[in-house]
Amino acid sequence: MAKIAVIGAGKWGQALHFALSQKQECLITSRTKRDIKNFVTLEEALNCPYLVIAIPAQQIREWLKNNFKYKEGQKILVASKGIEASTGEFLNEIYSKYVPEDSIGFISGPSFAAEVIKGLPCALVLNSTSKKVYDKFKPFFPDFIKVYYSSDVVGAEIAGAYKNVLAIASGICDGLQLGNNARASLISRGLVEMKRFGKKFGAKKSSFIGLSGAGDLFLTASSTLSRNYRVGLGLAQNKKLEDILDELGEVAEGVKTAEAIYKLSEEYSIYSPIAREVKLILDGKHPKDSLKDLLRG
Repeated sequence: MAKIAVIGAGKWGQALHFALSQKQECLITSRTKRDIKNFVTLEEALNCPYLVIAIPAQQIREWLKNNFKYKEGQKILVASKGIEASTGEFLNEIYSKYVPEDSIGFISGPSFAAEVIKGLPCALVLNSTSKKVYDKFKPFFPDFIKVYYSSDVVGAEIAGAYKNVLAIASGICDGLQLGNNARASLISRGLVEMKRFGKKFGAKKSSFIGLSGAGDLFLTASSTLSRNYRVGLGLAQNKKLEDILDELGEVAEGVKTAEAIYKLSEEYSIYSPIAREVKLILDGKHPKDSLKDLLRG
């Protein structure tokens, strides 16, 4: 029986399945049947001792409640990035109700699915309070992916979620043709904002200047391969959000995460001007008005 299975067959799930299949048999499953090698039922996948869960962040609580029962000894690697919009809970808080803390890890770092599935090199961070989780999963990764270890789960989660919101802002910036100076300023101030937000929740500074933070942010906020960046481009062109998301065909996590960060920033009095303006633009504010407010603030 295969040791490892990917749950979730979106682009990121398929990319991880491709990568993990390089050294061993790797199963994959999703809600919808896909024509993918080693596609199996959810029941078969859940019998594996190692699971990689690549389900959109806003769907995770419901999926765990209805489909998942932890088996003694299983190790779980979470490949989703986001903060639950309805509650403001981080993914590790949601998973803590279903998986022991010493049996779960969270993957982060700059990694476009389109490049991973081509076997192009990248570096990731496996974040877990237990280094044993890292030691168990590391041998599964192919030679073209270098995997580092960090114990800062909260920092990695905040960085992975926040960068999607900043990528929307960067797409808006480029869509308005504000120039390279403006984008560089936006991204660098966004990194400061992300770090300030993370500090409130006990994250380590190093997470925001490494692969999980700056690395993933620089990638996601500067390329049309990023779904969140493309959301920003569409908003700058005065497209309706519903139409933009329909065109994408996949989840752009930054849309709901912007709402979650806005709520948490209000609740804890965290200064988050860029994330705030992204949320307001998603709610209908004109991007040029947000630009004026950011420059004035």
